[in-house]
Amino acid sequence: MLNCPRCSSADRVKTGVLNGRQRYKCKACRYLYTVAHKSDISTVAQRRLAVTLYLEGLGFRSIGRILGFSHVAIYQWIKALGEEVAQIKRAAAHIVEMDELHSYVGHKKTIVGSGLLLIDLANASSMLSLAHEAS
Repeated sequence: MLNCPRCSSADRVKTGVLNGRQRYKCKACRYLYTVAHKSDISTVAQRRLAVTLYLEGLGFRSIGRILGFSHVAIYQWIKALGEEVAQIKRAAAHIVEMDELHSYVGHKKTIVGSGLLLIDLANASSMLSLAHEAS
């Protein structure tokens, strides 16, 4: 995994830290190198998996143990995603398509508690608007 990039030898020793990354020295060719990337940086797939596990009901600490990250990092990922979703919800729909919903609701025996699904075609998102009439 951390073989020498010059000679591919696995024999190495630690020689300090450079810019927050561990530095190594190859025993075979005496080449100094650092790891290619930090081990604590998450990928998009790991963040998606964390959100999926959270939506399945797992807690921050258990997700952190499974993925190998701190529970604080997991919390920050999910919080950031929640802020993105909140921004999407605040966006107003400009183009609305309603396909035969009015006639369907009109033929029902009761219309109390019926809802309308509004679809914003420009952003490909949908919003459910509930209407309640008192009888």
